[in-house]
Amino acid sequence: MSTIAYQGEPGAFSELCCAAFAPGYEPVARPTFDKVFEAVTSGECAAAMVPVENSLAGRVDDVYRLLPDRGVKAVAEHFLPVHMQLMTVPGADPSKLKVVRSHPMALSQCRKMIRSRGLIPDAARDTAGAARELRDNPSPEVCVIAPRSAAERYNLEIIQPDCQDADRNVTRFLRLLPEDQEGWPERINMPMLTSFVFRVRNIPAALYKSLGGFATNGVNMTKLESYQEDASFEATRFQAEAEGHPDDANLKLAFEELKFFTEDRKIIGVFAADPYRISRVAKVV
Repeated sequence: MSTIAYQGEPGAFSELCCAAFAPGYEPVARPTFDKVFEAVTSGECAAAMVPVENSLAGRVDDVYRLLPDRGVKAVAEHFLPVHMQLMTVPGADPSKLKVVRSHPMALSQCRKMIRSRGLIPDAARDTAGAARELRDNPSPEVCVIAPRSAAERYNLEIIQPDCQDADRNVTRFLRLLPEDQEGWPERINMPMLTSFVFRVRNIPAALYKSLGGFATNGVNMTKLESYQEDASFEATRFQAEAEGHPDDANLKLAFEELKFFTEDRKIIGVFAADPYRISRVAKVV
């Protein structure tokens, strides 16, 4: 069976996503996102599954910074409903809890619960890893936010199920393959997305002008985000997504216009829209 790398430890949400959307792969845990990307580019794993944004906590910044330059490409998106569970060592007194430990993204998704219980948040490398550490170093004053599968795996007791701030808590994942694998997924008869990055030229209104081609060619952009690349506060890279496939005539024309005002352009993903995305759009319409 081919392997698929994910960040975290067994029982993490990323492993659950692998099981749900890539059942033909054997999930392989890696401690950091950097190691996940390395596993794919080295050929150690055939693919990777990484979270890129959450409906409550926003984007996973580390992943977006790695995507353009680490020799991978995105070929699928998956939306995983996320249910956070507050857990302790068996028999712990909930009134004596002082510290809640989890991945920063999980902590940010449960701010209301943390505040209501008066807990001190403590960032961990990942959710399931925090659960394992609590099992290995039990403390009646420490609780953990993690998936239900982590509580079962590490023999912890759930004291507050579904402790996230909102019921509609969803994390978007991308499935990655080595960049040198030939071609992009073919155009299919359903909505598709193209993800790309670019830097604007140092000219007035460069960003405005670079995006004009998408408007004039009827291309809907679903995402546009920026992030600084160094300490100068001058080098800004934009990550964007647009509806369509690179072979579509209107998207080709939009990319042609993009060239005049940008540099270091690169397509980093082409994939079919996940059914969850399509269903949400249909409800809005």
